Amino acid sequence: MALRVCGRFFRDSAVLSRRLVVSARQESASWFLTAGNAACSRGGGNGFIFTPACFITSEAFLSRLMKGKAAEADGNIYRLPASVPPDSGEQLSLLTKHPDQPENSKVLKVAIIGAPNAGKSTLSNQLLGRKVFAVSKKVHTTRSRALGVLTEEDTQIILLDTPGLTTPSKVKRHQLEKSLLVDPWNTVKEAELMVVMVDVADKWMCSRLDFEVLKCLAQHPDIPAVLVLNKVDLMKAKDRLLDITAQLTCGVVNGRKMRIRPVIKPPWAEKRSERASEGEENAEPEDGSEPTSALSKEQLKTLRNQQGWPHFKDVFMLSSVDREDVDTLKSYFMVAAKPGSWQYHSEVLTDQSPEEVCTNIIREKLLEYLPQEVPYSMTQSVELWQDGEDGVLDISVKLYTKKETHMRMVIGTAGQMVARIAQEASEDLSRVYLREVRLKLSVKLKK
Repeated sequence: MALRVCGRFFRDSAVLSRRLVVSARQESASWFLTAGNAACSRGGGNGFIFTPACFITSEAFLSRLMKGKAAEADGNIYRLPASVPPDSGEQLSLLTKHPDQPENSKVLKVAIIGAPNAGKSTLSNQLLGRKVFAVSKKVHTTRSRALGVLTEEDTQIILLDTPGLTTPSKVKRHQLEKSLLVDPWNTVKEAELMVVMVDVADKWMCSRLDFEVLKCLAQHPDIPAVLVLNKVDLMKAKDRLLDITAQLTCGVVNGRKMRIRPVIKPPWAEKRSERASEGEENAEPEDGSEPTSALSKEQLKTLRNQQGWPHFKDVFMLSSVDREDVDTLKSYFMVAAKPGSWQYHSEVLTDQSPEEVCTNIIREKLLEYLPQEVPYSMTQSVELWQDGEDGVLDISVKLYTKKETHMRMVIGTAGQMVARIAQEASEDLSRVYLREVRLKLSVKLKK
């Protein structure tokens, strides 16, 4: 059987070839660890020339993908990313406008799921070409389900960006909205493809899928799923990606077994991994973590003993902040889209109102610059939203804090913190609305 190896992350092709052994019963079921929109070629005396974002897939799908890229290179017109109208009435009119779909239109609904802070919103923003979803290093930045629309040529991809899958006990402990429990599960029901994101830079979480993610996959086995290993740029040992892939897929991709020869580890490393697995087996389930599960106790017990999911169709290894990497995934979505009617007009970028985009971006900045507990307890109120005489969009938002100490933190020394947050949020909003934004923030103690 054939084996093709590409990807900028594996600089020594000989090492990778020794470590990755793929077995299949049928010769026609060839496997590929491939990259971007080009096949690998040899360069110099050091092995391969590497191209961006690699993924593991079948030969048949690779062929379809290459045909799609060839057609794109033949001269299709590039469509600029859509934007969000700054007027809520105009946005509502756009959302209800009849889709301007072409002949032979194609569509694909993609649900992006994963544990909190896996990079779901960052990926969605890169795919859309504009920042419409809040992003920060803290968990639970996305607080409710949001929708993004990517339209290119005859294909429309509907991205269903969801909050990180969490449990009732964590929602209660951190005083989070109940939408964080309901929205991800409801969103998946609409999807035609699930993208499961994993932060491989998190050494504690990358060796097994989050239990809530496994439950979601098990409850919807009929929906195709792909695995995206995110933040590979932050990994020093890139060959570890193969071990992670084997663990998170249970060694099976697209119904075919893959076998990866393990690296020889020192005795102390083996003992440490044994202790870690024992701790996971003895861990008690979180109180109230499965109130809405449609799975039986036996199924849940089986899932608790699983590290990964053996039914992924494909595996991507990328960095969601790298546009070239994300373009590879976008091409995959375009090829996977099925004939069908568009749901939205091609000028629609998101189903969020301009005000929702604004408050989400402000919350992103609050999460980025303030201590852990402060931004989660704050609320916002839009006080002013109007066109200025100089053509600038004037926005005034009041921030409410529960404690006086929190209010002082938000304001900062001589008002520097709140001014910085307002400035950075204004710049982001200007790029979303395609016009200059003048944002004013004020802080008030909520009694």
